[in-house]
Amino acid sequence: MGDIAPRTRAPEQTRRAILDAAIAEFSEKGFAGGRVDDIAARTATTKRMIYYYFGGKEQLYAAALEEMYGGIRDAERKLDLDSLPPVEAMRRMVETTFDHHAAHPEFVRMVSVENILEARHVRESPSIRARNAAVIGNLQRLLERGVAEGAFRPGVDPLDLHLLISSFCFYRVSNRHTLGAIYGADLRDAARVAAHRAMITDSVLRFLRP
Repeated sequence: MGDIAPRTRAPEQTRRAILDAAIAEFSEKGFAGGRVDDIAARTATTKRMIYYYFGGKEQLYAAALEEMYGGIRDAERKLDLDSLPPVEAMRRMVETTFDHHAAHPEFVRMVSVENILEARHVRESPSIRARNAAVIGNLQRLLERGVAEGAFRPGVDPLDLHLLISSFCFYRVSNRHTLGAIYGADLRDAARVAAHRAMITDSVLRFLRP
């Protein structure tokens, strides 16, 4: 009985290791530059095993991208926004978005790669589209509740609000190297990170104020 659990866990552990290696590979080198041989080397496995679990480079990249999008959507889902007052719920949403981008630059890099590819894999992934549509629905409900309670002004489009929140959180990570080289600013400095987190949160809440 004692050796059953390791055998049942091994396939999922192997798949997880391959997926983590693929995220690292593609976020560093892009889709074109990422190599299955290098992914295999990162995991001490074989190309044959990668093809067994994922089918090929294209499918592995798509799985890695889905994993990246799923991470931020899972973080948002755990907030249980419907149980919080509208202003506090919006604050939590903005802070969580900021924190996830700051903690996962690989997510930012993979989204940048996918935009270079003109969203080829996103277009072909129903799960990515469905999970990302959910965040717009959550914002819509939150906005409507805030308007009804007098906490938010009416007429704010949830997609526009999503763009407002995500753009700053994304840009400060995607461009931190060029901003650092040009302006000498370390965007990973703890004090600056805290200031930026407060700035975007305050900006969104001021924008929504009646």
